[in-house]
Amino acid sequence: MAMLPASGIKRGRASLIGGIAVGICVLGLWLGIAHELGYDGVVVGMAGAVVAACIAAWIRIADL
Repeated sequence: MAMLPASGIKRGRASLIGGIAVGICVLGLWLGIAHELGYDGVVVGMAGAVVAACIAAWIRIADL
């Protein structure tokens, strides 16, 4: 009996690392722009973290 290849999506490490890197860059840009516009604070930082996490997840999922 021949062995069949495993079914399912094979997730690569590159998409994980790329998603994390993009998320970190998005957060850095968010905080830099917010600082230049005078919107410093915890709420703005948390909003930036949420946006960065969503974009990082999108990059991870889209790269499958």
